[in-house]
Amino acid sequence: MLRMAFYGATRLLFYLLAIPLLLPADEPPASLREEVNRLEPAQIDKAVEAIKTNFLSQQSLDDPSKQKALLEGLIRRLAPGVEICSSEKPAAAPEPVPFLAEILDDRAGYLRPGNLDAATLGQIDSSLASFTNKNLPAVIVDLRAVAGGSGFDAAADFARRFCPNGKMLFTIQKPSAKQERILTSNQNPAYQGILIVLTDANTSGAAEALAATLRFNAHAMIIGSDTAGEAVEFAEFPLGGGKGLRVAVSQAVLPDNSPIFPLGVRPDVAVSLPTGDLAKIFAASRKQGVSEFVFDSARPRMNEAALVANTNPEIESTRDPEEPPLRDTVLQRAMDLVTAISFYNKHK
Repeated sequence: MLRMAFYGATRLLFYLLAIPLLLPADEPPASLREEVNRLEPAQIDKAVEAIKTNFLSQQSLDDPSKQKALLEGLIRRLAPGVEICSSEKPAAAPEPVPFLAEILDDRAGYLRPGNLDAATLGQIDSSLASFTNKNLPAVIVDLRAVAGGSGFDAAADFARRFCPNGKMLFTIQKPSAKQERILTSNQNPAYQGILIVLTDANTSGAAEALAATLRFNAHAMIIGSDTAGEAVEFAEFPLGGGKGLRVAVSQAVLPDNSPIFPLGVRPDVAVSLPTGDLAKIFAASRKQGVSEFVFDSARPRMNEAALVANTNPEIESTRDPEEPPLRDTVLQRAMDLVTAISFYNKHK
């Protein structure tokens, strides 16, 4: 039975790799996968047999080619859970974005962890205490700068600052049910108020599990883009010749058994920001914070000095600048949401 199942899977994956040769070059992979998923087993058998019998290049159907097609098909279909990597020299890690805590317009506390580690947790605790003392109605947690990785224990420690005591945060599941690990909140939350989480396509690993559990357990609203879908722990297997294979061996799953891998976390409010603009904002905010990338400056008005100088600042301000100012549109939408919820809470 096992051999038959493997043979069937091999034929299916071979079909997945062979069929693009017969399709237009611009055929979306997602559409192909949906088309194949709709086929019955008998239809798959007939399709594979037709390729084996009639395809014009029989050299593409020899055993080495079929094995390559099988591996390529597995990597494509299981992405981002499987990838070929270099086992000799790991890629250089990007420069980490430092921790930042800031109060935005006396309405929200802004937290950008940068890393989910013990040192950052200490800074988080101090910042949350300050936000609470100032009676800020909202906290915005920016996970767009968190480095990818699988530090799920650190993510759980961070989540405990916001989630009720005794709540299950998420589980780490492996192929064997006996290896499942449950992470729960074991302390009272340090902050209870409006909670907003910012994500983007680079939010991955433990940061995804953190975003998902904050929404599930602390009613956080998520603003930004779909996350990477890599809330997994990887193991690397050497292939020889300086090559290795990274394979997802466990994944973070929410208390309702909702997986985060491979689709990621979808935001409640979708807002995009070019990666290059975000990098510039993060770089500039090291010294001056993020407020200037959120709020627009007051528009100049006519005054006595302008009259004496025979100028009109109102007209000057309407001229197109050579380069428009950078704006963090994701954080701007978060502040809009804070304003709306605060207004509703005040008048309900």
